[in-house]
Amino acid sequence: MLLRGLRLYGKWCRFSSPITQFLTLTVVTFGVLAPLICHRLLHSYFYLRRWHLNPMSEEFLKQNQEDGQTALRYFEDLRTPNSSEISGGKALRPWLLITIVTVQRRNEFHYVLQVASRFHRLLQQCGPRCQSYQVFICNVEQDPGNHQDAKLLGNFFAMVSRYKNWEDPDAAVNQFEKEKRDYAFCMEQSLLAYNPEYILLVEDDAVPEEEIFPLLQHLLLERLSKPHLKDALYLKLYHPERLQRYINPEPMRILEWLGLGMFLGPLLSFAYSWVSGRPSLTWPIVLFFALYSMALAELVGRHYLLELRRLAPVLYNVVPVTECCMPAMVFSASSARRVLGYLQELHCRPGFAKDTALYSLLRTKDERAYVVEPNLVRHVGMFSSLRPNNIPKLL
Repeated sequence: MLLRGLRLYGKWCRFSSPITQFLTLTVVTFGVLAPLICHRLLHSYFYLRRWHLNPMSEEFLKQNQEDGQTALRYFEDLRTPNSSEISGGKALRPWLLITIVTVQRRNEFHYVLQVASRFHRLLQQCGPRCQSYQVFICNVEQDPGNHQDAKLLGNFFAMVSRYKNWEDPDAAVNQFEKEKRDYAFCMEQSLLAYNPEYILLVEDDAVPEEEIFPLLQHLLLERLSKPHLKDALYLKLYHPERLQRYINPEPMRILEWLGLGMFLGPLLSFAYSWVSGRPSLTWPIVLFFALYSMALAELVGRHYLLELRRLAPVLYNVVPVTECCMPAMVFSASSARRVLGYLQELHCRPGFAKDTALYSLLRTKDERAYVVEPNLVRHVGMFSSLRPNNIPKLL
């Protein structure tokens, strides 16, 4: 069937002009095929928000609630282990300390239990390779006794609470500054309690991907040991999918987009020449297919191309960091100490949250930081602790 279609296409190509062929290909691709195939892809320009956003958001919330109940049963059914069993082996100085920063959220979703249960399961599967990993819970709820999920996790993991009983922070401190201080507290306590080589600071609604531990070993031991990547201030493991498009402020994206066109342009031109029986390539044909492939990649969604990189660790991108959002961040012990010093100099406020503050340090302190692509965690929390939203949407 495919060969027959190619033969028919080849005959049509011989008896029509290239302009007609390219115009037809453009109309069929962007006017018919792509909208039909991609209308349910959340991060595509072809996504029909009016049709799909509300039902998809409701479905996501329902599934998230079921995942929360599954995580709750996971810990309720788990016998209370000793610390060596939960961490894969007690280490004097952990190579990686996984610090989960948690605050009381919507009870029915059990966000922190979802995160902790996934890390626990992945550590058990990892076995001896993860013997030097530890999990640490940092409870920054103002009334720590009211955080029932954190109390449950205290039976399985080491835990620290920032506040004793009920404490009201300084009234002059806004919520954004409090969040920054909570984050700094958890980082400082991680260093004091364990002095690890690396800290993975995770917010309580960032569920790790299955491949996170092999990838971190590869990235930290091989990729980030290179001279031009060494001593980075931090490594970010998540960037919102909606902000991963080529047309964005990050200049590296434009170079990547041009590279995609330079690769696919000649490739598709050769295929076109073979099917149409044309003897040689011309620059207009190569240019058309380069622009065609670039437009198709942007409109379908760069996020979906990035997912192909999960096939092997070496395919993952490590690029200069982007500003927004920090659900999961990796710091070396030395960089964590630098960050603590830097954050003391900054005061967060609306419009200048901790992610923006941390990003601003790269310029003012002449530091470097990187982000991994694709993401190594999934951000599942649709109810923000900073910006109340009773009817959340996926976009």
